[in-house]
This record gives sequence, structure tokens and C-alpha cells, in this order.
Amino acid sequence: MAKDYYNILGVEKNASQDEIKKAFRKLAHQHHPDKEGGDEAKFKEINEAYQVLSDTEKRKAYDQFGEAGVNGHAGHGGAGGINWEEVMRQRGFGGAGGGGGGVEFDLGDIFGEFFGGGRGRRRSAARERGQDIQVDMELDFAEAAFGTKKTIELYKSVKCTHCSGNGAEPGTPIKECSTCTGSGVVETMQRTFLGAVRSQSVCPECSGQGKIAEKKCSKCSGTGAEKKQVSIEVNVPAGIDNGQTLRMTGQGEAAQHGGQAGDLYVTVHVRPSRDFVREGDDVLSEAEVPYSTMVLGGKITVPTLDGDLVVKIPTGTTSGTAMRLRGKGVQRLNASGRGDHILKVNVAVPQHIDRHYKKILKELADIEGN
Repeated sequence: MAKDYYNILGVEKNASQDEIKKAFRKLAHQHHPDKEGGDEAKFKEINEAYQVLSDTEKRKAYDQFGEAGVNGHAGHGGAGGINWEEVMRQRGFGGAGGGGGGVEFDLGDIFGEFFGGGRGRRRSAARERGQDIQVDMELDFAEAAFGTKKTIELYKSVKCTHCSGNGAEPGTPIKECSTCTGSGVVETMQRTFLGAVRSQSVCPECSGQGKIAEKKCSKCSGTGAEKKQVSIEVNVPAGIDNGQTLRMTGQGEAAQHGGQAGDLYVTVHVRPSRDFVREGDDVLSEAEVPYSTMVLGGKITVPTLDGDLVVKIPTGTTSGTAMRLRGKGVQRLNASGRGDHILKVNVAVPQHIDRHYKKILKELADIEGN
């Protein structure tokens, strides 16, 4: 059964990119396999839907051809995963009969039919993209609750400082690539069962740039990138939880030949607290209270995320009672407000009592017995 990516994310077909992103974040947080009650299969399905709908070209292909437009079918591989054999038949681009029947297809025209191009239009080749980087970061309980700034050190590829990433020795010209005449792509002709098929690929001489440095940079050898130790400041948002990952766009490895840099993914690991346990946006803790205070009422001082707080114990409080301290929990991630602090009070039973204390307890027991 074909998948309805819009239905999976719970959005309308005319949803904006912001609406799609918001829906994805909400569902991913809800079904993340690291969370209690998480669903790995559902999480993967949500991620698959987001990868398609968040990409303009993939979404356009999906809207026109459905799931086949982005995933393809076995035995019908092709550009973008689309079943071009069937699509060409439907669009009237010629027969798909026996091989070499004189039918010639221009894949450039076919792509232009669906994605706004056309014959004779010069299309720029897709540039290389830098590798993504994944790192781990440890936070203490309060840092995760209120947010913080951390600096991480990475040895990674960055834009060449000598040539500013263009690959040319400073002061030397950059000329048009003679192999692709500046288009960044080269055409090839191939005989298939569909007939003669022209296709385009990235120019091997200029790596799709359309230009070549007359003299390559002496520092990066013309790649436009170099390895370097860098410091990156990470803004950790308040309310982040253990196991969640931050994405820093463009902070991964630099791409060669002026391509787009990869992304940096920072996975957070929160150290356990001695005083608190987190449950969603709420904070849980326990306090032992003297029996006399539980019976007669009184005040106790307890630690909270905001420091020590004086809490009133009502008269006749039973052991195990949970008291809610509103707004004293964790800041809600990317939202306003905070969770609550749930304080469980237990009777403190003394381990060592003197003769006088025993006498009082015995008199109390006699009274209660009557």
C-alpha cells in the first residue's frame, strides 16, 4: 500500500515548510526510540516522510507521481528513483519497444518536462556536499534544564584560508572549463532498450564548477578546503533531554570545490542528579520529615532547581503524600513555561532514640491505643 506522507505527519497537502517541520519535531519527540514508550518503526516512518516533504524537489516529485516518484520500483532504476519507462510512455516521449529502434530520448528534456527545465537550458551540476559530523556532549542536570553554551573543539575540513575556497592561487585567474564549456556537466549517449538515451553527469575536469583555476592553490592543491582545529560554540536550548540531538547546519566538514558544508550533530547526554529525577518537564524528589511535623504541621526546607525553598507541611500529612510545587520544574523545550516539581514527603524514622524519647513515644502509643 502506498504511503501517504502528509497523513503520516498529520499535515495538509498545502502545508508550509514551517508547518511540516513543526509536525515532524512534535512526532519525532513523541515516538523517539530512546524515550519510554517510543516506537522505532513509527519514528523511521515519520523521518522518511519528513525527508521527502522537507525537500522541495522530492516533494514536487511525490506530489506528481506518489511514492514511486521518490523511491522508484525494483527493476526500474533511474534518476531520482522515478520509473521513467512508465512515465515516458504516459507522457508520449516515444515507444519503449525493442532496443535500438531509432527512438532517442533526451533525459534533459524529460527532467525539464517535470521540473521546470527545457531543451537548451544549461543546468548547473550538483556540487559536492561535505560530510556530516556527529559528536557527544555531556551536561549536568541544571544545564539541561535551563540551557547553556558549550564550546567544542574539532579537527575538521574548513574552507581554505589561503584561496578563500575557490581553489586558485591568489592573484591568478580562474577560467572557463574547456571540457564542459562552463556548464559544469557533460553529455553522454547510451544505447538502451528504450533507444539512444542522452544523459548528463558532473564534469570530471572541473567537478561541476564550470570553471578551473589556471594555477591551483598552493595550500589546498585546488580543492578549496583544508584541515584545521576549530572551536565551535553550541547553544544548548533549555529543556533538552537525555539522548536528544542538536543539528547545526553547515558546521560539518567543508566540501571541496566550493560545495555545501555538511552538518554537525551534537547528541546530549545528561548526567544523573543526586537530588532530582526528571519525568518529562517535571522534576521529582523526596524529603524525610519528622513525625511531629507531619502530625502538627510546620515548615521544611527542600532543594529545587531554583535553590532551597521553604515548603509548608499541612497538619496531619500522611507519609508518601506528593506535593506539587508549580512552575519549579524544567523549562519546556522550545516553548514557554516550566513543568512542576513533585515533592514526595516521607516520615523520618529515627535510628537512635534515648530513654526520654522512648518514654514520650510509649505515652503516645498508650493514648492512641485508648
